Amino acid sequence: MQRGFTWIELLMVLAAAGALLLMAIPAMQDGVLKRQVKEAMALAAVAEPAVQMAYALNGAMPTDNKAAGLPDPDKIVSQVVKSVNVANGAVTLTLGNNASKSLEGMTLTLRPAVVPDEHIVPIAWLCHDAGVPDKMQVLGEDITNIPAKWLPVECRGSKPK
Repeated sequence: MQRGFTWIELLMVLAAAGALLLMAIPAMQDGVLKRQVKEAMALAAVAEPAVQMAYALNGAMPTDNKAAGLPDPDKIVSQVVKSVNVANGAVTLTLGNNASKSLEGMTLTLRPAVVPDEHIVPIAWLCHDAGVPDKMQVLGEDITNIPAKWLPVECRGSKPK
């Protein structure tokens, strides 16, 4: 009497393992892209205080990086971000540099939500289509073009899909 597996049984096990691996690879790739987008969002912290200060001092959102007291957009960079642009208060990150090729050139916008006529109240920063808090008004244009599946949860909000 022989013990062990037949060749067919071994091939079936290998085929099943291969199928599971093929299903896992896209999920792992999506995870990498999500982490890179989240990492990119951290660079917005350079522009957000400058926008808040300009808004508090001038009573209006800065129109561009210069009005916010920031360097040119292509001078604010990181491992995964190739520029940070301020436009009417909104902070738009353009991904690039060492980001995945899938994210190259895509943008993520964080828009300021303010209490109208109360310039001293801190700005709430809203990512893409996050819901606007009560009694606040969102300013700036959202030009995010990253697919929702790669955005952090806080960027997927109230807009109907």
